[in-house]
Amino acid sequence: MGKSVFIILVFLCAKGLLAQDSLLTVTAEKGDGVLSLLRKQGVNPYDYYDAFLDLNTNNLRDSVHLYEGRQYLVPKIILDTVPVVDSLQKIAEEVKEIEGDVFEIFGKKHEMVLSKSERLIGNIYYLVSGHGGPDPGAMANYAGKSIAEDEYAYDITLRLAKELLSHGATVYIIIQDENDGIRDERILEIDRDEVAYPNKVIPLNQVARLKQRVEIVNDLYQKNRGKYQRLIVTHVDSRSKGENIDVFFYHHAKSRNGKKLAESIHKTFKEKYKKYQPNRTYSGTFLDRTSLYLVKKTHPAMTFIEIGNIKNKKDQRRILDPDNRQALAKWISEGVLLDFEGE
Repeated sequence: MGKSVFIILVFLCAKGLLAQDSLLTVTAEKGDGVLSLLRKQGVNPYDYYDAFLDLNTNNLRDSVHLYEGRQYLVPKIILDTVPVVDSLQKIAEEVKEIEGDVFEIFGKKHEMVLSKSERLIGNIYYLVSGHGGPDPGAMANYAGKSIAEDEYAYDITLRLAKELLSHGATVYIIIQDENDGIRDERILEIDRDEVAYPNKVIPLNQVARLKQRVEIVNDLYQKNRGKYQRLIVTHVDSRSKGENIDVFFYHHAKSRNGKKLAESIHKTFKEKYKKYQPNRTYSGTFLDRTSLYLVKKTHPAMTFIEIGNIKNKKDQRRILDPDNRQALAKWISEGVLLDFEGE
């Protein structure tokens, strides 16, 4: 992670290649998503996903969805009209080599992290996705296939990590799968090869598994003592099939900073629902749940997030859609920024 700041600063220079006169205007057709629309225009959807969202931020539903029939700006790079000096070319080659080493965890298609700001430089975030390894978490069926909580919690966690990195943060991803990366499929294949940071086998026993995560986070917290540190745990809930739930946030009852973090993300979600789904009441809450093992035992100020009920059909649509997973990560990151800058 130590090289991430260097990468981010270099890409501030590269942004100049996106000239205004290179932007195309296209109309979204029925069934189009951001990824498919970019592909149709010959633009790599993984490299320019965030740039597209920034260009069209006021013309999207739920921050990431297109409206059929509306026009959208599509970024393109004009390589044949922009002179590339030898030094910039050399830097680009060095960055390409470094980013493959540093951000391989996001997968080949998502490994590039473009800088959005330096607002979180110096801050440390520990991200823990629920279950993993021998424990897939809550299970359900969709379109005749099994789906597992740990795969979706992990995908959202990776997307959140990438958002936080883009604002200059240092990020520790506590549960890792070296060959999954960020995935844009609805059905995420289930595997059991996740490990705990840096490369520890995840125990089968639940208490041992939770204890391992607590020890990893608390050891890192001690090593980084004196720095701004926060912990975010992401789970997908499992309740009765008929229960449709919103995103919930939990914190330690005695942690003022943990409460503030949970409240800031919760506030962001309320505002997003009010803006993008004005006819729907957001019922998610932020509560103290000190009884939860990770909430009780970990040292950094933290929030524990329940994304939705994997057994509920409505929640499945929220969880399985990759654009929705990206929106969830983006909204959580905006809440994180609100938490820090509201200090």
